[in-house]
Amino acid sequence: IAKEVAKLLEMKAQLGEDEGKHKFVLKTPKGTRDYGPKQMAIRERAFSAIVSCFKRHGAEVIDTPVFELKETLTGKYGEDSKLIYDLKDQGGELLSLRYDLTVPFARYLAMNKITNIKRYHIAKVYRRDNPAMTRGRYREFYQCDFDIAGQFDPMIPDAECLKIVHEILSDLQLGDFVIKVNDRRILDGMFAVCGVPDSKFRTICSSVDKLDKVPWEEVRSEMVGEKGLSPEAADRIGEYVQLHGGLELIERLLQDPKLSQNKLAKEGLGDMKLLFEYLTLFGITGKISFDLSLARGLDYYTGVIFEAVLLQQENEPREEPLSVGSVAGGGRYDGLVGMFDPKGRKVPCVGVSIGIERIFSILEQRLEASEEKVRTTETQVLVASAQKKLLEERLKLISELWDAGIKAEMLYKKNPKLLNQLQYCEDTGIPLVAIVGEQELKDGAVKLRIVATREEVNVRRESLVEEIRIRTSQC
Repeated sequence: IAKEVAKLLEMKAQLGEDEGKHKFVLKTPKGTRDYGPKQMAIRERAFSAIVSCFKRHGAEVIDTPVFELKETLTGKYGEDSKLIYDLKDQGGELLSLRYDLTVPFARYLAMNKITNIKRYHIAKVYRRDNPAMTRGRYREFYQCDFDIAGQFDPMIPDAECLKIVHEILSDLQLGDFVIKVNDRRILDGMFAVCGVPDSKFRTICSSVDKLDKVPWEEVRSEMVGEKGLSPEAADRIGEYVQLHGGLELIERLLQDPKLSQNKLAKEGLGDMKLLFEYLTLFGITGKISFDLSLARGLDYYTGVIFEAVLLQQENEPREEPLSVGSVAGGGRYDGLVGMFDPKGRKVPCVGVSIGIERIFSILEQRLEASEEKVRTTETQVLVASAQKKLLEERLKLISELWDAGIKAEMLYKKNPKLLNQLQYCEDTGIPLVAIVGEQELKDGAVKLRIVATREEVNVRRESLVEEIRIRTSQC
């Protein structure tokens, strides 16, 4: 036995020497991915549409650290708190990666004693989730948040948040969508009149939140079986949570003998009516649905809550059905800043978060299907030469263009063939070629070639920058 053990130990030692060479696995961590130039080009288009909308509505931009003190994040997310990434203790502080951008925003407001701000924040957040990457669910992903903090008249900022969601989803042309709206107070009032004990409000709320994914029967059995709710209470909830509509439903519920007796529900329904009046003025009620099953599981919501969902495109059966679910969500959270303030001073807030990863997975799939070429650079012109020994002239010209703010490239060869230079433009989508030749140098001109039409024009050297600007602004 001793001999065999010695042999095995020797083999193990030999393996140990090679360990570094072939044990290394090249992969991204679970729930993350790399983005190549093509994907980044699509992403940047989406980000630019979102940022220009946020700026159009007068928002400032902030940034916060990617990790927070663990105590800042705990107790803010209800049952989702188990998805927070904790970091190993470094230097005596217990830290966690941020789970969203809303709690850090509330911490920022309380810490800096800010009572009034309209801000946007685009950054990565982290969730120790089971990723479903085909549907745009990751462990590391971007959020695009817009929030209005401050004491204002009811429902005006809330209506603007919904208008922003409507603008962004229309601008990105993702197909048909609906924005579901509800109010935490209506939900809590409904739970109360249906006989749910106070202590079970939050946990029953997270069950109701699953109704967009699973049928009522399953939600009911979870409430009764796992969460100990009486079958009668569950059935009463069932009568309400399957209702959705618009102003007429709000009016009907305001007359409901049970709900109208509950102070919270009555307040929520009154505000919901006001919200729908403002949304009518914005002309977007066609895409808004007051939906009593919308619950949004996060603990910090106190009033209006909303979620934008993409609808299936029925008319194109050939395409893969994209069941990506929610692409934006948000609501009012009036108590969150007070949780951080030493004196408990409240700063009312309402905000929206755009689910960029899900949106992006749709845009990516759509581009794959259309086989449209995506440009990954913004180069306006390639500086080329028609004969040999013109590298110095190319370098002089490209430097002039760069200094004038023109996006220009050249091939890194001393004497590239003209055909190869033109082919490079075809491959990368560069619209113009500035060709330097001996004759042109004598004449103080440059030959400008339009790649798409193969048309060539002689341009005086001093007018070249202006000519490139004019021609690329038309592209």
